[in-house]
Amino acid sequence: MSHWLQTKSWEEAAEAIKESKGVAILPVGSVEQHGFHLPVGTDSYVAITLAECAAEKTNALLVPPVWFGWSPHHMVRPGTITIRPEVLMDLTYDIMASLKAHGITKVVMINGHRIVNIIWMQMAAEKAQRELGITVQIFDPAYMSKDIVGKLGFGAVGHAEEVETSHMMYRYPDLVHLEKAKDNPIKPQDLYSVDPAYTHDTLCYVPSAYSHALENAKIAGGTTGEPSKSDVEKGKVYHDHLVERLVTVVRRLQEK
Repeated sequence: MSHWLQTKSWEEAAEAIKESKGVAILPVGSVEQHGFHLPVGTDSYVAITLAECAAEKTNALLVPPVWFGWSPHHMVRPGTITIRPEVLMDLTYDIMASLKAHGITKVVMINGHRIVNIIWMQMAAEKAQRELGITVQIFDPAYMSKDIVGKLGFGAVGHAEEVETSHMMYRYPDLVHLEKAKDNPIKPQDLYSVDPAYTHDTLCYVPSAYSHALENAKIAGGTTGEPSKSDVEKGKVYHDHLVERLVTVVRRLQEK
């Protein structure tokens, strides 16, 4: 049985909302270049597959995904679509307002687009909680896998690196072309890292200027990291860990 809202009639939707115990999952990703070896929809696929697996175990309502994200720094390569943060905030707020009107009082937003989406998602979540009186939680794979990425031997968070690639190899093998991947090892920078697991002093992330992004894209087609180290079995462990965490988050909301 599908848990996706878009597959249901309005009567079925009403029943699904009851079965969800008032909890909906909203996947949010991006459509942007992911090197030579991954599809431009990678970030959305990541959020979607986590949402689907968690809904199967919890009966949470699955809301049609927001495929697009804020991706100005990836416009250096074709296929990227970037949406202004203020538009994304309004869109997700309206989605949550509609859900509230039909009985959803708790929303888990899954971010597949790493730290770039988080700021506007936080702002949308705060507004929804304040104005709609609902509970909104943001589930981000990079933040929710800090207990396991080191054990798996993954390097720092980059872009289309071994973390994303291993996950995609496990869940969407037909979309991955590892033979085309090019490594672009992440070089340590003084007082700066984009990795949420980084434990030292760091400046906050700002999306790269076009000129810098273009130079980086010339090195390895848009990859930052080492996808050659990707492993499907590690991808399975990573995925299962995230699904377990997401199920815990959803069930705690359902129990309230």
